[in-house]
Amino acid sequence: MTTERRKPRIAAVNEIARSRLFSIETVDLQFSNGNTAQYERARSQLVGGVLVVPVTVDGEVLLIREYQVGPDAYELVLPKGGIEVGETPLEAANRELMEEVGRGAQSLELLKVMTLAPAMMSHRTHLVLATDLYPALAEGDEHEPLEVVPWPLDDLPALVAREDFTEARSLAALVLAQYRLRALSR
Repeated sequence: MTTERRKPRIAAVNEIARSRLFSIETVDLQFSNGNTAQYERARSQLVGGVLVVPVTVDGEVLLIREYQVGPDAYELVLPKGGIEVGETPLEAANRELMEEVGRGAQSLELLKVMTLAPAMMSHRTHLVLATDLYPALAEGDEHEPLEVVPWPLDDLPALVAREDFTEARSLAALVLAQYRLRALSR
């Protein structure tokens, strides 16, 4: 049985640094048992983000090979991007799909909203399954052309084994997409 807990009281929040994407804050907390603690968190300046699992009628997922500055390498990832002000997550997913893959989707389904490191980051990513794809190109903000890499969704073990596939959100989204598509096919 789970015990209901009261959230800690936020005693103070102080911004200590800011970039165009994040602010770094210290958060002073007082817990219901009287203990106090100070945490640091990265607070996203974005509305949120989307990560799209585009699946073709042939059961292939359309990955992109894109330079990732964190590991300083080209990686296979799913199309992704920020949600713009006034845009729903599904609208953002379709826009990112058109910008990065050159396809739109007749069917978009929210699979899950995820956090990456909730102990220190506020950013939320909406994982979206995109099916019934059609050709559609939109101008994006990419600095170089992206390579679209079709991959059999049923061959995730081989994808996971690759050294250029490391993003945890992409793996989680692909697993959730597999579960959802199997449920739909029953």
